[in-house]
Amino acid sequence: MKEDNNKAIVKTEKAVFVGIIRQNDDERKVLEYLDELEFLAETAGAIGDRKFVQRLDKPEKATYIRSGKLQEIAVYCEENCIEYVIFDDELTGMQQRNIEKIIKVGHVIDRTSLILEIFAQRAKTSYAKMQVELAQYNYMLPRLAGMWTHLERQRGGVGTRGGMGETQIEVDRRIVKERINRLKEQLKKVDKQMAVQRSNRGQMVRLALVGYTNVGKSTLMNLLAKSDVFAENKLFATLDTTVRKVVIENVPFLLSDTVGFIRKLPTQLVEAFKSTLDEVREADILVHVVDISHSDFEEQMEVVEKTLKDIGAGNKPVYVVFNKIDAYEYEEYDEYSLEPKQKWNRSLEELKNSWIADEKSPCIFISATNKINIDKLKNDIYKMVAEIHAGRYPFNNFLW
Repeated sequence: MKEDNNKAIVKTEKAVFVGIIRQNDDERKVLEYLDELEFLAETAGAIGDRKFVQRLDKPEKATYIRSGKLQEIAVYCEENCIEYVIFDDELTGMQQRNIEKIIKVGHVIDRTSLILEIFAQRAKTSYAKMQVELAQYNYMLPRLAGMWTHLERQRGGVGTRGGMGETQIEVDRRIVKERINRLKEQLKKVDKQMAVQRSNRGQMVRLALVGYTNVGKSTLMNLLAKSDVFAENKLFATLDTTVRKVVIENVPFLLSDTVGFIRKLPTQLVEAFKSTLDEVREADILVHVVDISHSDFEEQMEVVEKTLKDIGAGNKPVYVVFNKIDAYEYEEYDEYSLEPKQKWNRSLEELKNSWIADEKSPCIFISATNKINIDKLKNDIYKMVAEIHAGRYPFNNFLW
């Protein structure tokens, strides 16, 4: 079977990014989305070069953006040795083929393909690798036609049955479907083993760290569990769920660090990682970690909340941890200005007294890196866990 023409991203190769500004879209927000796309590309190893945007009511059915803008991008790519043209939305197979006819230099990929590439790079265990491979095949299946230039070739002829036989695309589709079925069967076996492992944990209270990618979940995990979970300032640093036993005062509980969520998380990945996300579904308390220093942290919170609902964990008790207060910055507001105060003019204290103060979920403001307010965090967690623990083990209340 022929390989996908989207080769793995190699470090030092340059990339440009393409998005559209729809009617009623905030241009500043669209540019922030492209900044996130650039961060994804850098996580994969590429170097961000330039961003292109076009105002459209909706994406062009055949080419996503209009041909004039595509020609502009094509010329820029040729003149500047660009290796990757990355679109912020998922492209259809037809759109990708049409775009490649115009942009002949480099590789045309979309956001979904980029995220799958990062997951493939980051997967360490055989289980994570199988999950990512399943997601890649599910993404590839409807796009097989675009990966072949010799669809007229037939298998069949002299000495074979069936006359004309199968076209190469039919063979490839069958091979991919068979591989998908095999992976699903393999994952089912591992899922059963993981379910048994979770059931063997008994009635211990479980907490799951959830949140947008790169908000500091793994750093917080290391701090609370005194563990060595891999953490760095890149998207999707952690793919495999890590579970550690933690004891605060004399109350034990299990703490799990899960894969981060992201805007437009590919549906193929949500499906592939459903077993890993069982740690979230089966948790007693969700610790929602938020990067308060991010300019779009409110939207990131909404993405996480929506994803939790999508996977059936929307009704869990939530404790919100606003992390990275050491990195929080804001623009001083000119009190004589006629412009209304914007969200980027709010001080941290003003933010604490805004809508956050009215939230139903308990919350705390910390810095995991600088260990600010960590004692209060541990005390809050202790109280929540102790309350659940007391309900499950009423005769052990002498422990606290």
